[in-house]
Amino acid sequence: MAEFDRTQMKKYISRSPAKISLKLRMTLLIGLLTVGMLAIIGVFFYFLLSDSLEQEMGERALGVSKSVAEIAKVRDAVAEGDPGDRTVQNLVEPIRQSTGAEFIVVGDINEIRYSHPNPGQIGERMVGEDSDGALIEGLSYISQAEGSLGPSIRGKTPLFSESGEIIGVVSVGFLVEDVRGVVDNYRDELVSALALIMALGLGGAILISIYIKKVLFGLEPEEISYLLLQKETILQSAHEGIIAVNNSGDITLLNKAAQRLLNVENEPLERYIGQPVHDLLPYSKLPEVLQSGESQYDEEMEFGEHIVVVNRVPLYDDGHLAGAVSTFRNKTEIERLTKELTKVREYAEGLRAQTHEFSNKLYTISGLLQLNQKQEAIDFIKKETVSQQKWIHQLIDQVADPMVSAILLGKLNEAHERGVRLIIDPESTLSSVLPKGERHALVTALGNVVDNAIDAVKHLPKDERTVSVFFTDLGDEVLFEIEDKGGGIPEELVERIYEQGFTTKDGEHRGFGLALSKRVLENVGGTMSTEAAGEEGTCFVITIPNKGEG
Repeated sequence: MAEFDRTQMKKYISRSPAKISLKLRMTLLIGLLTVGMLAIIGVFFYFLLSDSLEQEMGERALGVSKSVAEIAKVRDAVAEGDPGDRTVQNLVEPIRQSTGAEFIVVGDINEIRYSHPNPGQIGERMVGEDSDGALIEGLSYISQAEGSLGPSIRGKTPLFSESGEIIGVVSVGFLVEDVRGVVDNYRDELVSALALIMALGLGGAILISIYIKKVLFGLEPEEISYLLLQKETILQSAHEGIIAVNNSGDITLLNKAAQRLLNVENEPLERYIGQPVHDLLPYSKLPEVLQSGESQYDEEMEFGEHIVVVNRVPLYDDGHLAGAVSTFRNKTEIERLTKELTKVREYAEGLRAQTHEFSNKLYTISGLLQLNQKQEAIDFIKKETVSQQKWIHQLIDQVADPMVSAILLGKLNEAHERGVRLIIDPESTLSSVLPKGERHALVTALGNVVDNAIDAVKHLPKDERTVSVFFTDLGDEVLFEIEDKGGGIPEELVERIYEQGFTTKDGEHRGFGLALSKRVLENVGGTMSTEAAGEEGTCFVITIPNKGEG
């Protein structure tokens, strides 16, 4: 859709504008989501890093303590029991400095120090109360305790004599504040990385919101929901059936009119959405539209008992075939409108014929009066009055239904104007007033058949231009016979004249009258047939069940 169309679309949506635009809302929501997730991830990694570093420092401390405990001179010096000779101090101090440990303290079985970073602490008792596991149970382990230098992470390893007895303990430690200093250094780097990611996330949120806003034609969510509600209301209230499919031929939309025509209106819509269209409508031809990408218009199909007129068009999205839409309308409704228009046309033609003929008679009377032929003018008026009254009285006496009388009177005048004698058999009678459906069917059929009969004889010599009509309602049927002396219908075409679009006449938009007449008659249980009338000519026989009131 072009930019102009987007502007127009937004212009005519009568919906209260949102207080915060979609772009800003999306930016804020995605930004908050990004900040929240990064905050959680940052806290998680901070504690994970802290625990990992503490564990690593503890492992280092334990490794150093085990190494020191394996030094024979350290064991021998502790076994001699003289903390003041500084042998142990001289042995472990270089090790402490090279490993970066905060302290390496060697103590005897009574926890008396033989080494310490502060020489003044040598000979004093170890603090922390966390050496029992090594001195009593002979275990190597990692612990945390507060010593003379402050809280620390310690690796504890027992000292064994040559005979295997526990004679002391080696304690190697790293201060907790040093570990936290390392963690804080990593924390600053982590925060910087998270801040960068957060900035990228916010930039991405802005770009995403701009893209989505563009895809949605600049509409706000409230406007989209309003359009969706409006579209759904229009689709479901439309009198035409509508089925839409995607490019795989699966149903994506089915409105109530379509459900009604397909006789599935009482079943849940969810049963068909997403299902292949041929499961619901085997002969829909929508797969053909998907394959060819070409539209199909004004095709007739049978939907159960309904005859419908179908249009099918492909649906393109950005130049790619995305699906197809089929719309269809019940042809019986179109035919009903056609019948109404035909009836109006018949009345109009009858009135036009009467008006034209009456004008000619007025001109004739005017001419006679101007020539001072008063008696001839009076005789002419009496003759025409008698003829007109004869037709009217004949129809009043023979036909009880006023609609049938009207169509016959109109055709009498039309035939007279066109130079054709339309003769109504004196023995004809219609004593019943037909129900509305049967009446409309009969009027439609009579109008078409009499018109065809007049057309069939109008090219004959004047004395041979005759159309005869006979009707009766004696028995269970109303019967009409319309006979002309035209050229007749070839035997091989008798069945085809009732096909829609077939005609033996010249010109466009022909071939519908008899097909329509036959169909409307059959809809009320009537029939239309054709018989030969002598050597030449045709006789149409119309029957309708006699359901009228006598």
